[in-house]
Order: sequence, then structure tokens, then C-alpha cells
Amino acid sequence: MDVSTLVFSALLSLLPISELRGGIPYAYFNGISLFIATPLCIITNALVAPIVYTFLATVHKLLHSYWNWYTSFFDSFVARAQRRVYPKVSKYGYWGILLFVAIPLPITGAWTGTLGSWILGLDKRKTMMAVFGGVIVSGLIVTSLVALGVGMNSVFIKRI
Repeated sequence: MDVSTLVFSALLSLLPISELRGGIPYAYFNGISLFIATPLCIITNALVAPIVYTFLATVHKLLHSYWNWYTSFFDSFVARAQRRVYPKVSKYGYWGILLFVAIPLPITGAWTGTLGSWILGLDKRKTMMAVFGGVIVSGLIVTSLVALGVGMNSVFIKRI
């Protein structure tokens, strides 16, 4: 088992674009068992929620206190997002976040789900649980697709 492949798979699972959709196939097509790759990538991708919440809270406080233009821009952005999205979130609640994160497609995932929840001011703990549940479902879907060979081409994933 190649440690560098494990590390790179974990890194792919942590990045906003690839997340599990990149980490699990990369590990598998580079010789790592799905029994190792799947839990590693799920745990790594689940770390996104606390990382994003901590980062956003810290950066937001810094920008909010030093730049007035940021305060007015952010407040208007959040107000607009809340008017448009909050009715849907209140209808489906945290199950909606879980399902949104669970769909293994571009622009859906732990990063977007956490960012949206943070912007809407949703409960941090409940959001993290919903994101973690979505990550588990997404990891199982991606693992199933990889195991079945559906839509995967090792030429694009293997290291050169």
C-alpha cells in the first residue's frame, strides 16, 4: 500500500472541487482497496464542515471589523440569500442539507452545504451532523459506482 496515494486521496477528499468524487476513485485506481479508501475519504471529507465553519467565522470577524465595504456587501448578500433560500431550507430542514450533500455531483457536497448553512445562520452542530450524514451517503454512492465500474475510466485517474 502506497502511503503517498493514501495522503493524496485524503487531500482530494478535502478539496472543494473533487471531494469524495475524486478521492475514492483515485485511491481505488491506484491500488488501494475500497475497504480502506472509502472510510479514509469519508472521514477526511467530513472534516470539511468544522474547518469551513472555523475559517468562515474567523475571516468574517476580521473582515467585518476592518472593512466597512465588506460589512455592507456581506449584509446585503446574506439578506438576499436568506430571502431566496430560507423558505426552502425551513421546509426541508436539515434533511435537505443532508440530501444536498449526499448527491455526488459538481457543486453539491460538504463545502457548499456548509457554506450555505453558515450564510443562513443555521445551527452549527445540526449542520455538521447533516453534512456528515450526507458525506456518508455520498461516499457509499461513489464507492458503489467505482465498484461497479460505472462511468469510471482509470486512464483519467491513474497517476502518470
